[in-house]
Amino acid sequence: MEFSIKSGSPEKQRCGCVIVGIFEHRRLSLAAELLDNASGGQISDILRRGDLNGKAGTSLLLHNLPGTLCDRVLLVGLGKEKEFREKDYSAAVRHAIKALADTGTQDAALFLTEITVRKRSIAWRIRQAALNALTAQYRFDQFKSKQDDARRPLRRLTLIVERRNELATAETALKQGIAIGEGIALTRDLGNLPPNICHPTYLAEQAQALAGEFGLDCETLGRDEMAELGMHSLLAVARGATQPPRLIVLHYRGGGKSARPLVLVGKGVTFDTGGISLKPGAEMDEMKYDMCGAASVLGTLKAVAAMALPINLTVIVPATENMPDGNATRPGDIVTSMSGQTIEILNTDAEGRLILCDALTYAERFDPEVVIDVATLTGACVVALGNVASGLFANKDGLARDLLEAGEETGDRAWQMPLWDDYQDLLKSPFADMANIGGRWGGAISAACFLARFTKKYDWAHLDIAGTAWTSGKDKGATGRPVPLLTHFVMQRAGQLD
Repeated sequence: MEFSIKSGSPEKQRCGCVIVGIFEHRRLSLAAELLDNASGGQISDILRRGDLNGKAGTSLLLHNLPGTLCDRVLLVGLGKEKEFREKDYSAAVRHAIKALADTGTQDAALFLTEITVRKRSIAWRIRQAALNALTAQYRFDQFKSKQDDARRPLRRLTLIVERRNELATAETALKQGIAIGEGIALTRDLGNLPPNICHPTYLAEQAQALAGEFGLDCETLGRDEMAELGMHSLLAVARGATQPPRLIVLHYRGGGKSARPLVLVGKGVTFDTGGISLKPGAEMDEMKYDMCGAASVLGTLKAVAAMALPINLTVIVPATENMPDGNATRPGDIVTSMSGQTIEILNTDAEGRLILCDALTYAERFDPEVVIDVATLTGACVVALGNVASGLFANKDGLARDLLEAGEETGDRAWQMPLWDDYQDLLKSPFADMANIGGRWGGAISAACFLARFTKKYDWAHLDIAGTAWTSGKDKGATGRPVPLLTHFVMQRAGQLD
C-alpha cells in the first residue's frame, strides 16, 4: 500500500472513498459534519433512519454523496465519544481498511486521523494509522494454490491532517508507522511459515538478507563454533535435530562508535516437539510459533533500520529445533552452560531457557546498555495473563517502567511479574547448580528466575510472549507482538518520539 499526507476538506477529495467517523447517538466527527453540510444534511438523514448507530465495529458505505467529489463515503462507527481510547482508534482504522477490501476501492482518504484521542499527538495518530492500515491488509496465503482473484486490496491511502503546519511532523510519523508495520509483517511472515521451510538455516538466511538490505553486520555461528564457546546448554537442545543449530548475531550501528548497544535476544526454536518430554499431539502444529521471539527481534531490527534511528542495536537469535531421537538430551542429563554454571535437565520441554541462557551470556561481550530477551517461554504465563498482556520481568525497576510505558503507548501491553529471590529455591538441584524447571507452581516466574542467573552483569528484562505472539483457532496465526512495544522502547531510547 502507498501512503501520502495532506491537509484538506473531505468534500473536496477526488478519490475512491473518503473515510470519516461517527460516534454513538448520531454524533458526527468534524469531517463527517463537513460532508453532511456539503450534502445538504444527507448523512444526518441516514443516521436518523437508523442505518448506522455509531457503535464501534460498524460501518456504512455511501455512494455518490451529493456535494462531494469522491466516489464513496465510508462512515465508521467509533463508539461513545467520551470513552474513545487508543485501542478504539486503532480498531477503527483496521475496520475501515477491511471494510473497503471487497468494494473495489483503490484509493482512499482517511479522516480518522483528525479525531482527538486522549491527548495523543498528531504524530501518534499518524503513526498508529499507518501501521494499523498495514496490519489490516496483511495476508499470508502464499501456500494456497488458488489466490482470491476477486479481492482487490486498497492501493493508496492518504492520511489527512487538520492543519498545514502539522504536515512535516506527520510525514516523519508516517515513515515511522510504515517501518513498524513492515517490521510487524516480517515477524508475522516468519511465524506463519511452516517449520519445514522456516528452520534455523532459513532464519540465518533471512538475517543475511536484512544485513544486505540495510548495510548491517551479520555473523552466524554453527555447531562447532558454539561448542568452542562452551554453549553446551544450547547444544543440548539441538542434539535430537537433524537441522543444524545456528547462533545469529546482527549489528545495527546508527549511534556513536563509543555508544553502548541495546541488545535484543529472541528465542528461535523453529519447531518444538518437547524432545524426549514429548508434547501431546493435539495442536502440536502450533509449535512452529515457538520462534516468534526470534521473529519479533528481527522485525524490530528491520523497523529500527528502516527508520535509521540514531542508536546502536544488536540482535542475537539462538536457533534450533527441539526433536526426539536416539541422540536427544534425556531428562536427568547435566550440561555446563557457557557461563560455567551446570544445569540438571529435568524436562526437555523446558528448552527455551536452555538456549537463551547461553545467548544471554554471549551478550556480555558487547558491553550492552540493556538486554531484553523475548520468548514464547511458558504455558504458565498464558494461564496467568491470557492473550492480552505479555509477561514482563526485569532486574531494574526503571527498565520495567520504560517497557510498561511503551506497551501502554502502543496498545501492545505487558504486565510486570515478580522476580523475587524467594522463587530461586524452586530451581534447586541435588546434582547440579540448578534444575531447568521449578515444579508446577509459578512456572513463568521460575523460568524468569532461571534466566536471571545469567544476567547479573547488565540491566536485563524478559518478555514472555507465549500468550500474545499468536492466535489459535480458525483465524490462527502470528500476531507480530511485541514489535510495537519494542520499537517504541528503542525509539524512546533514541530520542525520536514527540
